[in-house]
Amino acid sequence: MPAEAYAQAGVRLDVARDIRRRIADAVRSTYGPEVIAGIGAFAGLYRAEALRGMEEPVLVASTDGVGTKLKVAARLNRWETVGYDLVHHCVNDILVHGARPLFFLDYIAAARLDPEVIVRVVESVAAACREVGCALLGGETAELPGVYAPGELDLVGTIVGVVERPRIRDGSRIRPGDRLLALPSSGLHTNGYSLARRVLADQNWERPLPELGTSIGEALLAPHRCYLEPIRRLEAAGIDLKGLCHITGGGVYENLPRVLPPGTAAVLRRGTWPEPPIFGLIQRLGGISDEEMFHVFNMGLGMLLVVPPCDVELAQAVLPGEIWLVGEIVEGDQAVRVEG
Repeated sequence: MPAEAYAQAGVRLDVARDIRRRIADAVRSTYGPEVIAGIGAFAGLYRAEALRGMEEPVLVASTDGVGTKLKVAARLNRWETVGYDLVHHCVNDILVHGARPLFFLDYIAAARLDPEVIVRVVESVAAACREVGCALLGGETAELPGVYAPGELDLVGTIVGVVERPRIRDGSRIRPGDRLLALPSSGLHTNGYSLARRVLADQNWERPLPELGTSIGEALLAPHRCYLEPIRRLEAAGIDLKGLCHITGGGVYENLPRVLPPGTAAVLRRGTWPEPPIFGLIQRLGGISDEEMFHVFNMGLGMLLVVPPCDVELAQAVLPGEIWLVGEIVEGDQAVRVEG
């Protein structure tokens, strides 16, 4: 029979059906009245009425993946947080531009689908979507023998959000003299894992290390932080957020210039924010220069905020112990300088 021939080729339709059945409740738990059709349909349908009351709604979309952090999850058989990594990364990317999330789509692919793993991954994606008020509208689960190596898993997501056009943040109002505030990261988030895994490959990932306060495995799996809630609190307090920068692939040196207008540059003062100790361990064991560390990792700077000087104290009062003054904007050619 054709189904048997397909299974012999490495694709098991019965497993895919079983996975869809098992994840249905978790996915539907993210739906509100805006969702017309989701899981099981050929495409997700989302009511435009969700934008009612907005004067100039602009849709904001982003796609990203968890990357080789998935290899850490596989090594430790820990899948309950990778969905948070994916959703939080995507939420933060549209948050930079002032958008709130509307709906999310995920894509999971492997050479051979393990139903237990896939269900745990999708449940974590759904849980993260519920927490940020975002519908997990649909997605794709693909068994692709010959494309992925045995034991490999890929996880990618697309988010769509909305912002009023006059409230779009693009960094164009940033001027020399503005201050740089930082919301700290929880660790590597979802970037730099190829380097981290190479450096730490021969270490014991399960034994607690005093310098980390936890094990290497736990430090590497620390979920990517979501900055939606603290940013909303700052906005509600009237903080003038001239620009936001989510520090992802390319680290501090390649991401911060993306929000700097011509004629400006940024100075960061190392030591003014807490650096998760996992970075120091990677740098020491790998013999990595400071410059490369800041090119690859977030170094504890999860989200950078540019505000006028008059708003610094208020921001720190709104988020006591959660936000750090780490530098300022100066005249320059959109470069970043780290001092200290």
